[in-house]
Amino acid sequence: MQDSHLYEYAVIRVVPRVEREEFLNIGVILFCKKAKFIKVLFHINEVKIEALSNDFDIEQLKCNLTALEKIANGAKDGGPIAAMDIPSRFRWLTAIRSSAIQTSRPHPGLSLDLEKTMQRLFEELVL
Repeated sequence: MQDSHLYEYAVIRVVPRVEREEFLNIGVILFCKKAKFIKVLFHINEVKIEALSNDFDIEQLKCNLTALEKIANGAKDGGPIAAMDIPSRFRWLTAIRSSAIQTSRPHPGLSLDLEKTMQRLFEELVL
């Protein structure tokens, strides 16, 4: 029998106008310490973002999300945070911010297959 993995996930949100506190879910970060797993998936719905703010910089958002993905993956060009251990990278990615990209509080769960769980959460919460 396969073991369940205790994981944490957070939803990545874009907040086009921080002062209005309106947001769209655009991604998910999933982390499992035991499996040494961390992954970021995101999807940018430009039409929905422009409905909240017609002058939001979508290209900068893409750059920032790519940077988050590099940090999660521990990429060599991801900067000093990408060089940290996986739990530290997850904590940094999910730290509270008052910027255009924010995350929900982390939520726990159990999974037999982290990739499938990631895809399910992404489809339910983002797509």
